Amino acid sequence: MMKSITLVRHGKSSWEFDVSDFLRPLKNRGVYDVKLVANQYVSLGLLPNVIYSSPAVRAFSTCKIFLGAFNLSEDSVTIKDDLYDFGGESVINFIKRLPNDYNSVMLFGHNHAFTSIANIFGDKFIDNLPTSGLIKINFDISDWKDLKQGTTELLIIPKELRA
Repeated sequence: MMKSITLVRHGKSSWEFDVSDFLRPLKNRGVYDVKLVANQYVSLGLLPNVIYSSPAVRAFSTCKIFLGAFNLSEDSVTIKDDLYDFGGESVINFIKRLPNDYNSVMLFGHNHAFTSIANIFGDKFIDNLPTSGLIKINFDISDWKDLKQGTTELLIIPKELRA
């Protein structure tokens, strides 16, 4: 049995408003880049079994753009505080607790957590998962608690999609 995790780092956020980190919105370029990545992902015929997002505004806004590309409603996503994590430990623990009936999971969250997880569990080193970047890693496991090194199947970088 194969399991896969798709990590999507939130789009470029705006610092022009005097709001907390949690409430920072996406910049226009962030929205544009997320749409490019979401459309590229959909064009590959991929769709996860389940979607989780960090509750931070910039992450959930990124998630909502993907939901639009998937033609899914906001009811299709579950917000998890564990994904508002910058180190990665809480995200890894979250993944290890996923229900085993989900084989393909998409997470929306933050760096440095996502770059770190991509390098711990993927087989291709990445220096940095950029904003709006997406990475999909496959695992030869049947139980999420057995999470171990997997194979990096897909990396979508918005800069590479911009015309």
